[in-house]
Amino acid sequence: MNDLEKLKEEALLELKQVKTKEELQEVKSKYLGKKGVISSLLKKIREIPPEERKEFGRKVNEVKSALEDALRRREEELKRSELEEKLSKEWVDLTFPLQRTAGKLHPITLTLERIVEIFRGMGFQVEKGPEVELEDYNFDKLNIPPDHPARDMQDTFYVNREGHLLRTHTSPVQIRTMLKQKPPIQIIAPGKVYRRDDDPTHSPMFHQVEGLVVNEYANFRHMKFVIEEFLREFFQTDLPVRFRTSYFPFTEPSAEVDIGCVICGQEGCRVCKGTGWLEVMGCGMVHPAVLENCGVDTEFYQGFAFGMGVERLAMLLYGIDNIKLFYENDIRFINQF
Repeated sequence: MNDLEKLKEEALLELKQVKTKEELQEVKSKYLGKKGVISSLLKKIREIPPEERKEFGRKVNEVKSALEDALRRREEELKRSELEEKLSKEWVDLTFPLQRTAGKLHPITLTLERIVEIFRGMGFQVEKGPEVELEDYNFDKLNIPPDHPARDMQDTFYVNREGHLLRTHTSPVQIRTMLKQKPPIQIIAPGKVYRRDDDPTHSPMFHQVEGLVVNEYANFRHMKFVIEEFLREFFQTDLPVRFRTSYFPFTEPSAEVDIGCVICGQEGCRVCKGTGWLEVMGCGMVHPAVLENCGVDTEFYQGFAFGMGVERLAMLLYGIDNIKLFYENDIRFINQF
């Protein structure tokens, strides 16, 4: 019994002299480990005379409990001491001026700013509208009939049964502008649009810029000049531009606009599918029914409209091959612009 008491005092003294977590672990293993002193003593109980076993076991457990408590306290003391030392070395002066790193603009923001700047230079005004739109403005007044495929649930995000939806294009901004403003009108409508589409070249949410000109003399030749000048200014090169006959419910006649592939120089590559041409936007003369739906007198006024996907232009401008890169917020990607 006297040896047990002496063992306890020696162990507690060793714990007091511990300075690091490593030393603490060594003492713990020495006395309380599987092959430690306490375990060895408990295994020797069978060698003790029967009448002394109970008292011996009680005393060994008492020493064990005392050591465990002392170990916990010493561990807390070391943690506290370590924290205090760390705080004394790693303090922060909150009054010291910060050295801030300049952020980078997103490529979509850069592309939008580039588009808007070019059209403003041509005399266009910027108009905006709500992203949650009325079906009347998004479809009906744009001469899109009730049975048109674009109105199906698999193409449009409907908000409720009262005709609210996430706009599928920025054309409703054109409608709102014609309803509140008399011609002449010369606007662009940049903003987010939403469609049920998701693959390497399409996203459920993307950006569009649409343009509208309504006056007494607007014609296809005028529209062709505006689009060609914009594309050459945007890509900073005298690239070839062509117009292909197409169909849109809100324009007549309508056309798709292609540019010579900026990736391969019209030699044919994977991006242009070997054709040497890339489709970049749609356009056309505003359908008389659309003008009439907005109260514009078609006897005196006519107009043209065009629309382009910002992500597509950004991908061509910067050589990006996957639209998902725009939305992953990877700082390594953003820092390149």
